[in-house]
Amino acid sequence: MRVPIQRKNIQFLPDSSRVVARYFMNGDLRTRNLVSRIMLLDEEQVHLALERTLREFASRHRNISRLFYKHCNNIRGIIESMEINFDELSEERKMLIGSYSTMEYSLESAAFFNPSIIEDFDQTYLEKGEKRVLISFRATGEGHISSIVFRRAILDANNDIHMSKIGDYIDMAEISHKSLYDKARFIKRLKEMHIPEKYSKNIMDELPDRFEYYSLKNIVNNLLLDKQLTAARKIALEEITWLVDSFYDIQFHKDSDITERVIFPISDSESRGIEDARFVRFLGDESSHIVYATYTAYNGHCIMPKLISTEDFYTFRIMPLRGNGAQDKNLALFPRKIKGKYAMLSRIDGVNNYLMYSDRPTLWKDPVLIQEPKFAWEFTQIGNCGSPLWTEKGWLLITHGVGPMRQYSIGASLLDHDDPSKEIGRLKEPLLMPLETERNGYVPNVVYSCGSLIHNNSLILPYAVSDYSSTYAVVDLDDLFEALLN
Repeated sequence: MRVPIQRKNIQFLPDSSRVVARYFMNGDLRTRNLVSRIMLLDEEQVHLALERTLREFASRHRNISRLFYKHCNNIRGIIESMEINFDELSEERKMLIGSYSTMEYSLESAAFFNPSIIEDFDQTYLEKGEKRVLISFRATGEGHISSIVFRRAILDANNDIHMSKIGDYIDMAEISHKSLYDKARFIKRLKEMHIPEKYSKNIMDELPDRFEYYSLKNIVNNLLLDKQLTAARKIALEEITWLVDSFYDIQFHKDSDITERVIFPISDSESRGIEDARFVRFLGDESSHIVYATYTAYNGHCIMPKLISTEDFYTFRIMPLRGNGAQDKNLALFPRKIKGKYAMLSRIDGVNNYLMYSDRPTLWKDPVLIQEPKFAWEFTQIGNCGSPLWTEKGWLLITHGVGPMRQYSIGASLLDHDDPSKEIGRLKEPLLMPLETERNGYVPNVVYSCGSLIHNNSLILPYAVSDYSSTYAVVDLDDLFEALLN
């Protein structure tokens, strides 16, 4: 018998009007030709062209002139190589040049899916039975490039969701790379990535035990200039650069609303997308809360599991996960330590659920198999749908299963508090399957989630509809536990 589930009548749909102003580089030669044309304009013509551009786009972006100036600085080297004194250019000419190195990108035009939900830090000024929540989504635009966006909402006593107003602008974060790297750890990660030592040893030998970001980047960039470089060595050098670019911090402006902040692909390791972020409120050793999220970085041919951490949703630290258990997709962190150690779920073989423990949230080794496909609707694979939820009965794990015709369904399991490798219960039938009205989308026949929470003795389960849009459902916990335990 299926567990009763209440689908809520709300849809989160792609919105092509949500645009961000991105840096655009059209190649050295075309950029030189473009700058040459702009340099032919007198100051009055520059003023009129810039005013016309600002008139069209200033209302669509916060401080667009600052971005124009920044993007002009990005091509300063090209401008100076044309024997132009950059410092003597007028501010308006710099901004006009920068406007030609800027383009709008629609973040959500293709899909708005794979949601994750957590309790907001701020729970003040609420009525009885209400909870303020933050929902993350995988937003996908042109070229199927994915990023992370956020919404704020209030769940009321009836488990109905009330969305907060969405901000008018999109805020791009400022990036800063990690200042120092531990060489021994870096070499271990290179080995885990299967980069041949013959390509990395000479580089590593040149570096001190703790090295700076630009020290490694400069060595690799100089080697990449070699015209006799073999294809294999070129790929290895690019992957070394990919790894060092994977560590960074991002900072959003304090005057931005959370609905305006987007975590957009920045490093080469995620140039083709940031996929399926699983956010979790983590209860630390001293009852201080931090938010973590695991996600998959994709650069078009390789994937890398990565970790986000934040304490305020303004500053985010981005780190690659390492170890033989940090492979493939579908990693989900437990919201608290178990017997003094961090715990993580993974699906390293693409089929089964595994459990790992670690002293650090970035190092994961020795995964142990805990769940295999058991029922027909999950015979292809079983994985998690976000971090496990602590309940008095045990860890509630929402799962996904893939069955015939690669149909994705959502299930549930109950794991032991002290030893999550012990399965207490598991639904024989899916908790959620695609309705007829949910079967069509970018990837048909899929319901999927990256995280849920408990509110008013109910499971609040946001889920994606066929990799296109999102909605949510509510399940009474008593009904769910009865099915899991019986």
